[in-house]
Amino acid sequence: MINSHLKNIFEVNLSILFICSSGVLGRSINLPPENIIWWRCFLGAIFLGIYCWYKKDSLKITSKKDAISLFTSGLFLGAHWVTYFYALQLSNVALGMLSLFTYPVITAVLEPLFFNIRFNKNHIILSGLVMVGIYFLTPEMDFENENTKGIIVGVISAILFALRNILTKRNLHHFKAPKVMFYQMLVAVLFIAPLLHGEGLPKVNDMGKLLFLGLFTTAIGHSLFVNSFKNFSISTVSIISSMSPIYGIILGMIFLQEIPGGNTVIGGVLILVTVIIESIQSRNK
Repeated sequence: MINSHLKNIFEVNLSILFICSSGVLGRSINLPPENIIWWRCFLGAIFLGIYCWYKKDSLKITSKKDAISLFTSGLFLGAHWVTYFYALQLSNVALGMLSLFTYPVITAVLEPLFFNIRFNKNHIILSGLVMVGIYFLTPEMDFENENTKGIIVGVISAILFALRNILTKRNLHHFKAPKVMFYQMLVAVLFIAPLLHGEGLPKVNDMGKLLFLGLFTTAIGHSLFVNSFKNFSISTVSIISSMSPIYGIILGMIFLQEIPGGNTVIGGVLILVTVIIESIQSRNK
């Protein structure tokens, strides 16, 4: 029992580490965000399709309701990734990841709109604390400033990610995580295709990074992360994943030499504290 629990804990942390690599890769791949995400989803769908075929998991969908839910969550995921990579390219790994990581509190605010849950005044207070954190992240509230634009786009990406996760939670009642991710990847490929820039095939150096992004960051990382909802409560996964921005910033420091400033650290601490408080409150309930 202990070994099984440790294995599940390891898988959650491994998924977070893989997912965090998207920050460094998003900054280092020399392609427009739409092209990066299209290749990410295209390669991810291939890897997930091969995995489902190998495991003999059926990819059939018999319910129209499930099909609509998977299609919508795929649209949200594709839009989330495009906006996230724009946030990374407009600012840096630290600001991009920290602004994105407002999504757990945003989820807490949006959930009552989708489920039969009352609004909690604590969620409003915590949301206000998140906004204070974002204020510290912003060097100056100037809409001509690239970092400011990056943070705004990052928050939009967080909203899209929260909506995708709410729908994905419903999908897991019917399907295994790889199957859910496969269809979300497929929808994202179709959604992003008209937005592609005509730049031809990626360079050899970028192709290697895209393969890593498609296999480890996306197919393996996100499947392990989604699957962890079956082994732990959402609150526990949220607490563990609150380390994501810290992992991302460390990777940015190692591979991109991006050293966060004092205000970024303060804003990041405020956001992470808010996420942890909300996660603990949810767990206690």
